[in-house]
Amino acid sequence: MRVVLQRVSRASVTIEGKTAGAIERGFCLLVGFTHGDTEATVDWMAEKVAGLRLFSDLEGKMNLGLDEVGGAVLVVSQFTLYGDAAKGRRPSFVDAARPEQAIPLYQRFVAALRHRGLEVGTGEFGARMMVEIHNDGPVTLILERKA
Repeated sequence: MRVVLQRVSRASVTIEGKTAGAIERGFCLLVGFTHGDTEATVDWMAEKVAGLRLFSDLEGKMNLGLDEVGGAVLVVSQFTLYGDAAKGRRPSFVDAARPEQAIPLYQRFVAALRHRGLEVGTGEFGARMMVEIHNDGPVTLILERKA
């Protein structure tokens, strides 16, 4: 499982001209799954994301978490995180999980974040989405959990 996490001042997902999900301050998560990912992988990642301290305290240090700043999370599925462009000019996506495996993992990830008390907005798995991200900092992390 791979997650590109961006700390945002706001983020939204639009599908066919309609807002599907939107948040103010928090994290925008671009999420991809691979073949070996399991429910345990997803639960680990949800715990990691929920516990990260990426917001500045009064001394300007990244010391506050989502819960301390009233932050939310926007989760966007993105199979292209497992694209491999090492050979040729067009990426291969053979490492990306097929929808029948990835959709339940995506749904579990969203549920696991909500279970941890987070407000969660989402895109729509497999839809053509327009994602607007206002990266704050900029702060961007790549999180990965190999099965």
